[in-house]
Amino acid sequence: MEPVKLLVALLWADGRSRDLAVGGLELQWGAIDFSGADHPFDVTDYYEEEMGPSLQRRLVSFSRMIPPESLPEVKLACNRIEERLVGQGGRRVNLDAGYLDHSKVVLASMKFAGQKIHLGQGVYADLMSRYRKGRYRPLEWAFPDFRDGRYDADLARIRELYMGQRRTRRYD
Repeated sequence: MEPVKLLVALLWADGRSRDLAVGGLELQWGAIDFSGADHPFDVTDYYEEEMGPSLQRRLVSFSRMIPPESLPEVKLACNRIEERLVGQGGRRVNLDAGYLDHSKVVLASMKFAGQKIHLGQGVYADLMSRYRKGRYRPLEWAFPDFRDGRYDADLARIRELYMGQRRTRRYD
């Protein structure tokens, strides 16, 4: 199986927690080769009680490629990073791990839903978007902020990095 591009969507309210999470991600998977712009997470208040107001989300990807079947281990490692950063009210950061390849974006989830496929260890694969006509097109169940186009440029850049790695077969 061909390796895929590891990505994480970080969600946070305070920059210190974000920075600590990024440090934990780098310790786990090495150098980040893309760090997108910070986008307001304003599509739902689902996380506000736990994490606070004025949430932001950022996409990051890693130089090191991963086998797609490692997604459960990736999600569980992200959960451990989240747990290390828990504050009085709960999580201070949410890490939505997944991967991108030339044709799709897949995120890992610990929650069942009809479209998700169980991979083992309580982790599900959630197909978020398919690449068609020059961009990743979100599916109807994708997170609202992924559906509204705010990450399109970030995903395009991550795909460009991935395709370059595929061409040169540089998977480390």
